[in-house]
Amino acid sequence: MFYRKNLPGWERAMRGIGGIMMIAYGLMAMPGTMAGYAIAAAGAVAIATGFLGFCPMCAMVGRRLPSP
Repeated sequence: MFYRKNLPGWERAMRGIGGIMMIAYGLMAMPGTMAGYAIAAAGAVAIATGFLGFCPMCAMVGRRLPSP
């Protein structure tokens, strides 16, 4: 891989759960609105960062996992 994971396991799980909730809220509570689509897109990004274990914004501020 070209990147180093910077998210611990518990945070990866929380991002996945939160992303699913954001997608559901955006598409079901605000159907057909730009705000709903924006919330759903943010949820998709949260799921992607949780799945990959790498957050670009965390990397920008220098966040790293402790070395084993």
